[in-house]
Parts: sequence; C-alpha cells; structure tokens
Amino acid sequence: MSSRTDDRQAITDLMTGWIHRDLAEWDAMRDLFHPDATIEITWFSGLARDFIDGSAKMSASSFRAKHLIGNPVITFNGDKALVETNAVIVGESVELDLGCNAHNRFWDRVEKRDGAWRISRRESIYDNCLFTFPVGVVDIDRDAAATYPREYAALAYLLEKSGFPVTRVYATKGSDLEREMKDAGRTWLAS
Repeated sequence: MSSRTDDRQAITDLMTGWIHRDLAEWDAMRDLFHPDATIEITWFSGLARDFIDGSAKMSASSFRAKHLIGNPVITFNGDKALVETNAVIVGESVELDLGCNAHNRFWDRVEKRDGAWRISRRESIYDNCLFTFPVGVVDIDRDAAATYPREYAALAYLLEKSGFPVTRVYATKGSDLEREMKDAGRTWLAS
C-alpha cells in the first residue's frame, strides 16, 4: 500500500471512530483528537476533551444518540487534510418519548503530528432534521421548535428539553455560515 492509501485509511478510521461516543468508550474517543482540538456542534463549542466529558454526562441523561457515519471525502495538503463526512444522528429523549433523525456533515481539519493522524477541529453542517415517533403521540411545542433553524430544529428541541442548551446558530446546507466555514478550512489547508 502507498503512504497516501495508509493516510486515507487512518483518517477514515478517525471518522468511523465516532462509534466510541455511542458506546461510551471515552478513552478511545479521546484518541481521535489532538490534545488542543476543538469541536463545535449543536450543544457544545470548545475543547474536544471537554466535549468528551460533556458527552459522558449526556450518556447518563434521558437523551440518547446514535451516529451513522458515511465514507469521508478527504483533501490532502502534506500532513493536513480537510475531511467532509455525511452522518445521521438518531436522537431520542426517553423522558419526552420523542425522537429525531438529523442529517449532517462533519467538517474536520485533520493533522498528522508525531506520525499520527488526529482531528484538530470538528464542525458540523446541518442538512435536515425530522421528529420521529407518530404524530399525536407526543405534544411538541411548535413555537419552541421554530426558534431553531429548520435543518436542526428537532435535534435542538430535544437537546434543550434534555438539559443541553443550544446557544447559537450553526451552519446549515447552503448557508453563509457553511460558506465561511469551508472558506476558512480551505485557507487553513493551503497555509
């Protein structure tokens, strides 16, 4: 195998390694990130290590999540790579008896340091999101749900109701925020 083929496999393993979050394997999850890595998703913005601690807290709450991860698209520049990966977040509030399916794309800056590829920055772009469970079974506060962008409103609603506030607006498909995020990533990759 060529070195670049090995690099592609190592990065793909990082992306599919997100299963460690769903399985509450926190030490394995930490191995996906460089020590100074950051992450910005619906309920969290900050250092990846703090996100992992928050995820452990979330796993003990009434909110449950499962992530289905697609194959990544990888663009290299030396020991740096931009990675875009389709994902589906299957979420549920046990307490509310309400679920959602959120389709997003992880936008990652990945670096090879000391011979190991790790995520240095993870962001998310939200494409669409739907409540699950039959209509009429659970009353949804439509006004509360409408305070979030439609592309992740159901997920944000469940997170908020489960004690994990969504405090800012995140990138959605075709938004100015998506364009800015991608432009910043491309500038980083070229530097």
